[in-house]
Amino acid sequence: MQAVAVIAAVLMATAFGAVGQDAPPPPPTSTGTGYVEYTLAAKAPAQTHPPYFGVVMLGGHGDVDEATAFFCKHSGGGKMVILRASGDDDYNKEFHEKCPANSTTTIVFSSREASEQPWVLAQLRDAHAIFIAGGDQSNYIKFWKGTSVQKEMNAAIARGVPIAGISAGLAVEGEFIFASMIDTVTTEQALANPYDIHVTLDKDFLAIPQLRGVITDSHYSARSRMGRSVVFAARILQDRWAKQIHVMGIDETTAVLVQADGSARVVGKGAAHIFAMDAPAETCADGTPLTVRGLSGFVAPSGSTLNLKTWTATPSESFTINVVDGKMTVTK
Repeated sequence: MQAVAVIAAVLMATAFGAVGQDAPPPPPTSTGTGYVEYTLAAKAPAQTHPPYFGVVMLGGHGDVDEATAFFCKHSGGGKMVILRASGDDDYNKEFHEKCPANSTTTIVFSSREASEQPWVLAQLRDAHAIFIAGGDQSNYIKFWKGTSVQKEMNAAIARGVPIAGISAGLAVEGEFIFASMIDTVTTEQALANPYDIHVTLDKDFLAIPQLRGVITDSHYSARSRMGRSVVFAARILQDRWAKQIHVMGIDETTAVLVQADGSARVVGKGAAHIFAMDAPAETCADGTPLTVRGLSGFVAPSGSTLNLKTWTATPSESFTINVVDGKMTVTK
């Protein structure tokens, strides 16, 4: 009898997702052409005030409480819209607890058709804050670029709606983007051939004034991504997309919080790694390892203040990057 009782208890627990498994996601609030949505009302509704602009740049692999507080404060309450192309309502739950004055609506896109649906566009017009989740940024380019969703996102930015992105969401915040259209690319692959088919770049998706002339990268130290971001910068100059480019690589569980005036702070557990390139590489050609010398940059640890107009930080540690025949050295 005891064994039967134990088996019955296990079966009951399994039915409710309690044995080593997460509970199944809730059903969506509604579905439409190419999307599903999940909505939670504000936990503690309060009088809203107009949003004021700010940018949250999260390096991935964990949220940062100070970044969430910054985002919620800049929203002024009201509707928070979370955009993603995979997953479900996870961020609704988090923001529901940490931003009780905000309602949360997650829209999970599965096709480009969703980006022309009137209900989707109405959510962006009503948004007090827009959060772009992690995942695969190639889906964001495929589903949103050149659509009404892109127009509404940029209209929201122009009227002062704060915007945040984590990991893949961070990847699309700058003027220039590693689009990951043919999977990701490692530092070793990119340095060996800057025109490797996996080095897929894009531009002109979001119009964030403070990030003009910028390309971002996430999971920076943990995945040794500095070398590939050197290649991204070299390609942008080689292909004449810009005459100068700034790279912002952000560590995991770290965020850069940008105000409308271009001042910013680094918060979380890691650092922001920033460098500039203002002249073409010595060698940046298909099938040939990269050579570029004398790139100057700095590491801004958590607690640093940044100025994105002068590209300075306090405190910070300077470094110089040299790449010769695809081999990179960093000197501090």
